[in-house]
Parts: sequence; structure tokens; C-alpha cells
Amino acid sequence: MDLRACAVHRWAAEAALLLRAEECAGGVVTVRLNARRRVVLNLDAPGETVGPPPAQGWPVLPDAATWVLPDLELLHAGLIDADRLHPLVASALLPDCQRAGASQSPDSSGNSRRVECRGATHRIGVVDGVLVPLDHGLDEIRREELLVALGGNALPCLRAIDEAHRNPEDLVDVRARLDHGDTAGALAAVESLLGPDVLLRSGALRDELETAVRRQVTHGLYRAGLAGFGPPPSARDTRRRTRPRHATFR
Repeated sequence: MDLRACAVHRWAAEAALLLRAEECAGGVVTVRLNARRRVVLNLDAPGETVGPPPAQGWPVLPDAATWVLPDLELLHAGLIDADRLHPLVASALLPDCQRAGASQSPDSSGNSRRVECRGATHRIGVVDGVLVPLDHGLDEIRREELLVALGGNALPCLRAIDEAHRNPEDLVDVRARLDHGDTAGALAAVESLLGPDVLLRSGALRDELETAVRRQVTHGLYRAGLAGFGPPPSARDTRRRTRPRHATFR
């Protein structure tokens, strides 16, 4: 049988890990090559014949430790590079690999904010007019967004951006500026936080801005004489009486 697809160079180390995890006293494991063929690996005395297996059998090396990983085969063959892999897979297979394009610079210096993301300190900032993670590549962000759409947990960097959209720390300042009629100052604060080309998501910030826009429209109609002084129209249909017996007839 051709063993080139097997990770033979890893068998001894993986077997030691398996024996330690299973708390087995012996140094023998079974390597399953296919449905009919198995190899007995004796760590204590390589090359020597082993006795009959115990009643419960010897531990079996997992398939992931038996065969060369497909991702690693593709990397060695040059068919893909590390940027095509998930960051956790890439860091496990190639610990010294530096992912290209994973770091960006914000549009203005000192405009980035720090986020604790999976044990590392990352940055988020405005790039090309939009608030984005600065230390994650575009492919990684697309994968993580797809994971969230399927019900998974978002990256801490993406959660921080979503929170900045929906309920930012500067919301009190933005609301105060809007209440005092400083619309330009409120928009400047929002653009500084999220970027000038941002598409706001639903949340408290968007609600505040929409309310301010409606107030401005109402004020403009009033100044133009297009808004009356009476109360707003009732939503109740006055053509129908809820108590017909109170009606009068002529």
C-alpha cells in the first residue's frame, strides 16, 4: 500500500499524545489504513513483535493524525496559499506565516480604536470612508460575516463595529447636539465615528437621526406655511360610530 498520503512522520508524536490522553500504560496503538488493513505501532520497542491486544483493544490513532491534512497537501503542492485558509487553520499549519493584506491603516492618524479580539489587541478604524476592522483580511471578514449569517458568533472586532452603529458611546453627545439644533456638529461626530460613507444600521443612533430629520421637515413645512396649527389628524375613522344608539336622526 502506498503510504505517501499518510503522515508517517507524525505517527509517533500523535500516538504519544493519544496514549497520554487515554491514560494507557502500554505504548502500543493501532493505525487504521483502510477497512481491512491496520498497522500496530509499538512506541516502547519499535520493530518488536507485540502480544495479543487487551480485551478492549489498543487505542486507535485518529484519522486526522493518520493522514496528511488536505490543506497541507494543497499548500505543499503550491495550489493555494495561506491567505485562502481560515486564520486559525493557517496559524496551526504555518505558525510563522504572516498573512498578507491583513492589516490596514486608517484614513486619519490616531482615529483607530482598540478591541480585544480572541486573545489579541486589534484595531478598528475608518478606511475609505467606512468603519472596518484593521487587522483582519477581506477574505476573513467575508467568512466571518457568512458565519454570523448562519447563526455563529461574530468576531469581537465585528461586534464592536456593530455596537458602534447601533448604540455608540457618543450617542449622548450626538443626541444633545441634535436637541440644540447643531445638526452639522452631530453629523460630524457620526462621520468621525463611523466614516462619511457609512450606511447606518437599525438602532438607537439611526432612530435619533431619523427623528431629527423629521423635525427639520416639519419645521420647514411650518416656515413655508404648509403646516397648519391644528392637532394632527386622528387615526380613528370618524365615519363609523362605536355606539350607534347615541346617533340622532333628522
